[in-house]
Amino acid sequence: AALNARAVTYVTRVPFVPFSIRTSDGNEYPVPTLDHIWLPPGGNRVLVSDDEGIVAILTPLHISSVIQQPNGA
Repeated sequence: AALNARAVTYVTRVPFVPFSIRTSDGNEYPVPTLDHIWLPPGGNRVLVSDDEGIVAILTPLHISSVIQQPNGA
């Protein structure tokens, strides 16, 4: 749950700074804007959407890191 809390920190940051979520299988899910992520109540899922509307449902157990995008991309 600590990594989910870290995702919440990135989502609530003002101004918003783009970041990526890396999962235990090595996949990386970019979050370029707030429109690309949803944290439902309960904290047991993180939903990330790409520009085409495809949604990845991530569980905190499989989130290995949250990475700020230094170039804003």
